[in-house]
This record gives sequence, structure tokens and C-alpha cells, in this order.
Amino acid sequence: MASGERHPFLQALEGSIRVFTSVHRSFFTNVMVQALHSADQGMTVLVAQFLKGGIDQGPGHMTHMGQNLDWLRCGYAGCIFETTDDADAQRAVGELWSHVKSVVQSDQYGLVMLDELSLAIEYGLIPEAEVLDLLKHRPTQMDIILTGPKMPYSILSMADQVTEFRREFLP
Repeated sequence: MASGERHPFLQALEGSIRVFTSVHRSFFTNVMVQALHSADQGMTVLVAQFLKGGIDQGPGHMTHMGQNLDWLRCGYAGCIFETTDDADAQRAVGELWSHVKSVVQSDQYGLVMLDELSLAIEYGLIPEAEVLDLLKHRPTQMDIILTGPKMPYSILSMADQVTEFRREFLP
């Protein structure tokens, strides 16, 4: 084999799109465990929570957890529980979404976790078409995890893996 040629069996690993969904809104602990494990193994990880706010942690105030895990929330004063006309909520989610699109395109993370993205779409805060475009044009080796109930079928059909949690809350 000539110098500089790649062996036909040695190809770059392709990233995956994974969806975690359930019938109710909940925190997916095992998804956070995956993020922490990946960061511990040396992969750069971004966790973005679209509908959780309240701790002044927007794109300008990212929390760095160790060397490889960045975590941020929308820069809204509270949590978003439903469709809202609140301009501050719309602005905060929009800023976070713009930041996520930018870092995905810049290829600075190996894993990007987008928490409650499905609800941000349902509430009209993020256009579904933009999410599909991001997934189609992400760097090929990047893993993306999407969470939330009521995930649009168009996203489910693009996913390499879909996990549905069926556990009900007990009174």
C-alpha cells in the first residue's frame, strides 16, 4: 500500500442519532450517565437543556464539568412547561438553539445531548425543519442524543436507535 493511502478496512466511525422518549416528561438519568461516561472516556460532550432554566446558565454562562463535559440550560428565569407567548422564554430558547447549531457545525463535540428537544418543537420554540437540517448536516462522526416525550415521527425515522421508557410514576 502506498504511503498516504488508507486501508479499505480502516474507516472513520460514523456517529449515531439516538432518541430517548416516554409518555411523560421526565429526566432521563441513564442518558446523563451516558454523557458522564463518554466524557470520562475522553469524548467532548455538550448537554443542552432547552426547557430548564432558573440558574443563569445560558450560552454565555456554560458550566464546565471536568475537562470534557459542558452543560448549559436556556437563560430563562424559570422552567418552561407549556406553549408560551413569553418573549423572554422564546428568546432564551432561541439563543440556546443558535448556540447548539453553531457548536454542532463547528464539530467541537463528539456527543451532543439535546434534552427535551421534542417539547421545544411542540411548544413552537424550535422549528422541526431546523432540527432535521441539523441532524442531516451534522459532522458524520458526531453522536447526537435527543430526549423528550412526543418526539416527531420525522426525527424518529432518522434515528439509529429509539428507546421508549414505559415506566409510569407511582402515587
